[in-house]
Amino acid sequence: MRRAVLMICDGLRADLVQPEFCPGISALQGEGTRFLQHRAIFPSVTRTSAASIATGCRPGGHGLHGNTMALPEGEGFTVHNVGPPEFLFTMRQVLGRTLCVPVLAERVKALGDAVLYSNVSPGAAYFFDPEGGGYVYHRAGSYGPGRQAVSNPLAVSHDTAGDLAMTARFCAEALSPGQEAAPPLAVLWLANPDKTMHGCALGSPTHRQALAAVEACVRQVAEAVAKLRDAGEEVLFLLGSDHGQETVRRVIPVERLMTEAGFKDGLDPAHLVVAPQGTSALVYAAETLPEERVDSLADWLAGQDWCGALWAGEALSEVGLAEEDGLRLAFSMAKSDEPNCHGIAGLSDAAVRFDEAEQPPGLGQHGGTGAFESSPFLIAMGSDFAPDRALRSETSLVDIAPTVLRHLGLPADGMEGRALQPIAQAAQPRASKIQNAT
Repeated sequence: MRRAVLMICDGLRADLVQPEFCPGISALQGEGTRFLQHRAIFPSVTRTSAASIATGCRPGGHGLHGNTMALPEGEGFTVHNVGPPEFLFTMRQVLGRTLCVPVLAERVKALGDAVLYSNVSPGAAYFFDPEGGGYVYHRAGSYGPGRQAVSNPLAVSHDTAGDLAMTARFCAEALSPGQEAAPPLAVLWLANPDKTMHGCALGSPTHRQALAAVEACVRQVAEAVAKLRDAGEEVLFLLGSDHGQETVRRVIPVERLMTEAGFKDGLDPAHLVVAPQGTSALVYAAETLPEERVDSLADWLAGQDWCGALWAGEALSEVGLAEEDGLRLAFSMAKSDEPNCHGIAGLSDAAVRFDEAEQPPGLGQHGGTGAFESSPFLIAMGSDFAPDRALRSETSLVDIAPTVLRHLGLPADGMEGRALQPIAQAAQPRASKIQNAT
């Protein structure tokens, strides 16, 4: 039997996968192929990353723009948090759809029901399988095919203890050898270390404790996968993260400053709004807004010392977005490679709409194009991936879905990503193996 197992350690940046911080995960690198140039999507946030992993497409392809997203309502826009469970229904009501393309749970249906156990936000969990192609287990509500409620919902806390409890159940239920109806795809998505890092300094004792809990979860899954292989199953095990994190340097109330600069008539009018994404932001503009005002706003934003890079109009495609549903501008906040108080490199300004108190400085955050926040890690373990190998071919979150489908013998038509098996098999062992790579 062939099956795929995907485990996401939310927010674990690639440069921390080293013996000092993650000895267990570092050791697992010797059992598979590590992709050293693995990249996040933009915005580098969890909810749209979940959709990108599930669809093999960037946000411009699947239609979920970020952790927050503005929807056209009335003559303007309302900025919504994608995290609450009800946003799925709000998006469908306003736009007439959820995601624009099918997800993995729908694509593997011919082989059986995919399962997802997730301890991140409800929005991130539900947009991995928004139409109910398989099973989604989440503390806010667990559903089977057709989004029918299940009799055994997941009831865990949103912390490291919840991750550990969820992992134990995942291994017992989804990775048990000899199952009659084993899931062709089993996904485990931890809340940590991301959940903890949003409330502490990177590299602090609290952060390190969260990494230790993540390591314990990874060890459980690795042992369960080994038992499946011992039972004769052909298992592809993908272990990785969705993005990294950086330390918040300054907090910028972007929409308030736009108003003070004269681009809005006040804080309430909804014809021009900002949807913050942590260390980046998206700008939505109504069709009734004069084009020259949007152009002037783009020029003004590009001139601010807290704006690191900006994309407008058709240039949005350069970062995987599309000029659709009012989305007109996107920008990543200014960065620095300087270390924080614990010696962890990477500082970034953060964006909020109006109130700086929404995001305390000094804590972990992500969402932009910084070197550390946009560098997740990925290790592929299976018969198509040689052990103890590190490849420098650039890969992305959107490559995960086609890799899973190739392992299962299914087509990946319509995806932006590419299967990683041919890349790994084409690499020459002597050229691709990199000693002491971290």
